[in-house]
Amino acid sequence: MKKIFKSILMLLPLTTALASSHREAPLIANDPLADNTDLYAFRSPDNPNTVTIIANYIPVQIPHAGPNFYSFGEDVRYEIHIDNDVNTAGDDIIYRFSFSKTNEDGSTFFNIRLGQENLKTTYDLEKSTDGGSTWTTIVTGGTVPPNNIGDRSIEGGAGLGATDYETLFTNAITTATTGESVFCGPVDDPFFVDLGGIFDLGDAPRQSGTPVDALKGLNVHSIALQIPIADLQKDGNPVSMASNILDGDYVIGVWASASREASRTLNPTTVNAPADFSTTSGTWVQVSRLGMPLTNEAVIPIGMKDYWNALSPYDELADTLLDDYFYNPELALYMDDSLFGGAVPAFADLRVQRASLQQIFGPNGFDFGNGNDGLYGLKGSLAVAGTALDDAIFGTLLLPKAGAPRSVDLWPIFHTGVPNLEPYQLATGKTGGNPLTTGKPFINNFLPNGGDMLRLNMAVPPTDRNDPAFSSLGIVNAAVLGLTDPTFVANGTALDTIPNMDGFPNGRRLEDDVTRIELQAVSGVALAAIGLWYDDYDTASSPVTAALGGVLGYSTGVDSNDVAFRSSFPYVQTPWKGNANNLGKAIAYAQPAILAPSANCDTTTDIVTYTNEQITASVYPNPALNNTTLSYSLNEEGKVSVRLFDVQGKVITDLITNRLTTAGEHQLVIKTDNIAKGAFYAKLTIETTAGKAVKVLKVLKK
Repeated sequence: MKKIFKSILMLLPLTTALASSHREAPLIANDPLADNTDLYAFRSPDNPNTVTIIANYIPVQIPHAGPNFYSFGEDVRYEIHIDNDVNTAGDDIIYRFSFSKTNEDGSTFFNIRLGQENLKTTYDLEKSTDGGSTWTTIVTGGTVPPNNIGDRSIEGGAGLGATDYETLFTNAITTATTGESVFCGPVDDPFFVDLGGIFDLGDAPRQSGTPVDALKGLNVHSIALQIPIADLQKDGNPVSMASNILDGDYVIGVWASASREASRTLNPTTVNAPADFSTTSGTWVQVSRLGMPLTNEAVIPIGMKDYWNALSPYDELADTLLDDYFYNPELALYMDDSLFGGAVPAFADLRVQRASLQQIFGPNGFDFGNGNDGLYGLKGSLAVAGTALDDAIFGTLLLPKAGAPRSVDLWPIFHTGVPNLEPYQLATGKTGGNPLTTGKPFINNFLPNGGDMLRLNMAVPPTDRNDPAFSSLGIVNAAVLGLTDPTFVANGTALDTIPNMDGFPNGRRLEDDVTRIELQAVSGVALAAIGLWYDDYDTASSPVTAALGGVLGYSTGVDSNDVAFRSSFPYVQTPWKGNANNLGKAIAYAQPAILAPSANCDTTTDIVTYTNEQITASVYPNPALNNTTLSYSLNEEGKVSVRLFDVQGKVITDLITNRLTTAGEHQLVIKTDNIAKGAFYAKLTIETTAGKAVKVLKVLKK
């Protein structure tokens, strides 16, 4: 296997790209077309009888990537794998995507010219329901929309002459012969993270300076499927037949992969005889995979990353070489003041329990610091009889050995899922503060026959994205509500539908702040939720102690995507334009005066000469569906006003009036549900000590 990887590395061209958590392993960093970047699986909020799975590839795509824009690889096999039955070995359902490219006009260096594309990409989709033994083609010649190069290339007469990019994007959604909705194409990267801070030895939130979303303004390529739950459930049952909202028969495990053929041959060419520069052959070899986010990036050490990428989740579960990185995670070393916590001040609020429940279980309590025993001292005792930690149930998985303190929380989160069984229930209703007694159920995505996968219980109702209780903290927020909200506390150990029970790590929604959640999990927030409280807990006080409050209040400083998500499939947004100023600082140059429409628009102040140094602003997406995001930056503190008005100059609404705003980049989501279709204007006014500047932006409402 190692020889194969070395051969691939020698043959693949080196690429230059921005640093990214997506480029998680040394070998795959040199092969971006085959690099899994993210995986999402969630019950569709607007179509709750279905589950949406999104697998993203090809990291950190700058939109202005001409002349060779990004595209799926023709010699890469992209697959989405689904495990839905603990009684069967390996995958139960596999979707396989194969892409083809056409050069429609070899006489031009432009990617699009005169209605023709030179990376025109289509795909065939195959499906297997017997673990890969047989395959059925369910989409032939599916359309991949072109890169969003710019208005002249997309809409202009010298380009494609399309109505707009939004139309190309939505027209690329197709229906498979077996009923799934399918989309493949370039999109705004939905992941958000301060990579610069995280990989600067854990400087997140940054101790000096402003956090930066390193993926803002960048694109990826998405493969999105929306699948009826009855097609995913092991017995073919619809969600209406679930016995309750945590029915274990509705748990699936999802992972994505990319594979290449084992050999690549570079072909010699002769003068005046162009030929294929390279050909591939041989057995297909997995070169990248992804289940849970950030596993390979932040759990697996550099020396094992390529090895991890080559394994399937089923191979990984049988491989003990990697286990200890979950039992004793490196990140926990920086959350422990007796080890290296003092060297990472940004993690000051994230501290591992070193003496949990000492008042109940003895002077030392339970020590979850690296190298300690955690709950292993209870193994085989009456205290764990009948719980998930009983060897007769799942104890051999969850309490495997001494010196593996996180085998009871991080290991199941990443490798087995979490069962609805003591102690894995909220502390609400537990007897005498004993975490091993029955509490309030809040998760059940237990599927223990594979390793690292994204596990989702499809019976859990989706939380409305417009619900005030919707939170990017997923299960962490559901736990907080279940522990503190009087509505749920009053019901004791009863199973309630708590908002965000459908969030990460029960599946993964696009909005979920997985970086923050996983850092909180390494700190031990899941342990606290089930009653293994932080060290400052006193039986006479509230469980939300200062230590737990610090963990819950922790943030990396980047907690949402750069643009709002779509409200319908494929939910990800259209890609950034190649001719827009998405990255870097604009060069200052004089702009002509702006004349906004008349009527109520204060035209005397709307005629302004400005430079990009004074005011930069943009709206995206444009055209807008249900909302769009206004992005703007200030060089210094000032007062900001935002007014919307229609094409006749009639004021629609004032979104902000003289709001004192700090220097830096800012975003404002503009909801367009109640705005009529057609054009409207957003007028941005900024007043600073340097003077007043105004920009009027035209927005199209679809």
